[in-house]
Amino acid sequence: MLEVKINDKNSFEKAMRQFKKQCQKDGFLVELKERRFHSKPSELKRKKGKR
Repeated sequence: MLEVKINDKNSFEKAMRQFKKQCQKDGFLVELKERRFHSKPSELKRKKGKR
């Protein structure tokens, strides 16, 4: 679970940027996009081979 702590010094915008960076680093958004639609096992193998 991703977590960003906000201090009195940090603004909300800065905390959101940190959260987005953590999501990108963790690969959360990529996984979310992959799970949005069902893919056949053959398609998954084909995508995995291209990476």
